[in-house]
Amino acid sequence: MRRFIIEPEEYAKIAAEEKATQDKKTSRKLRALMLRYEVLSNIEAANRLGLGRVRISQLVSEYKKNALASFLENKYKGNNRNMTEAEELEILERFRKKAEAGQVVVVKDIKATFDEKLGRDTGRGYIYMLLKRHGWRKIMPRSKHPKKANEEAIEASKKLRESQTIFL
Repeated sequence: MRRFIIEPEEYAKIAAEEKATQDKKTSRKLRALMLRYEVLSNIEAANRLGLGRVRISQLVSEYKKNALASFLENKYKGNNRNMTEAEELEILERFRKKAEAGQVVVVKDIKATFDEKLGRDTGRGYIYMLLKRHGWRKIMPRSKHPKKANEEAIEASKKLRESQTIFL
């Protein structure tokens, strides 16, 4: 005896939703339900879709418990930000002023400010994504040796070398 049988009315609704959906994962789940109705065997439906037979029975069970709405809702939401964009800009504006004044801005300082505001530790990756989202980029100062001679001394040294050239 089969525990979960899909009725013809349910099949019509599933088929209509499968045609209307744009999401591949949702479409595959709905096709699994449709095949289960058409062939009535988990193994045959699994072979046609490339799924396991246990997964087919799980999908049918989920459908019977939660109806069609559970298949159609998107469980994965975006925008997992910790603050609003205005709050992020407010904090970054302080660092922008420092950078425009010629001071070096370090991610460690930005992270410490965000951690203080949120009251918990955020990952460095979050800070880097936040900076990218707001159009910040890494700019490093031009490397110079701190004891580099001035231009006049360099020119004098070149002239000195030229005058000491020995010809054989």
